[in-house]
Amino acid sequence: MSQQKCPGCGELSEKEMFKLIDGIIAQFKNTDGALIPVLQTVQNAIGHLPPNALQHISNTMDIPYSQVSGVVSFYSFFSTKPRGKHVIRVCLGTACYVRGGLQVLEALKKELSVEIGDTTADKQFTLEVARCFGACGLAPAMSIDEEVFKRVRPVKVPELLRDFLKRSGKGAKK
Repeated sequence: MSQQKCPGCGELSEKEMFKLIDGIIAQFKNTDGALIPVLQTVQNAIGHLPPNALQHISNTMDIPYSQVSGVVSFYSFFSTKPRGKHVIRVCLGTACYVRGGLQVLEALKKELSVEIGDTTADKQFTLEVARCFGACGLAPAMSIDEEVFKRVRPVKVPELLRDFLKRSGKGAKK
């Protein structure tokens, strides 16, 4: 283990990150099917799941790396890249797609100057795609963190972002 900084892990060194992960794994020591809760807890603590964290989890839990990385890549709520303070998800399920979800996504990409999976330069927002929010009758839908917005119109995206930031106490985006 090195003392070098863990890339994308804030102020944690790799050694500190591994110690944190070891403590999380210990919490789930006697839990069947502990991999997903361990991954969730590590991601909540670090902000994402960098490859060296996945390798450490694999080694420590004696689970093949391919299985650990397979779980991470299968579930959309896991991220191997650092995320912004707020995660925006645009629904592209059938109803949302047909009713303009793709145009909402394009408006967000333009407004935030990011591509899908990327984080804004100010680290405020990460843009992602989702498959269904269960709000098909009120499509297109998107969410910011846990708040779902329905019948979103592309022209309203800048206003929606400004209002969200004001309500969350962060001020205007620009």
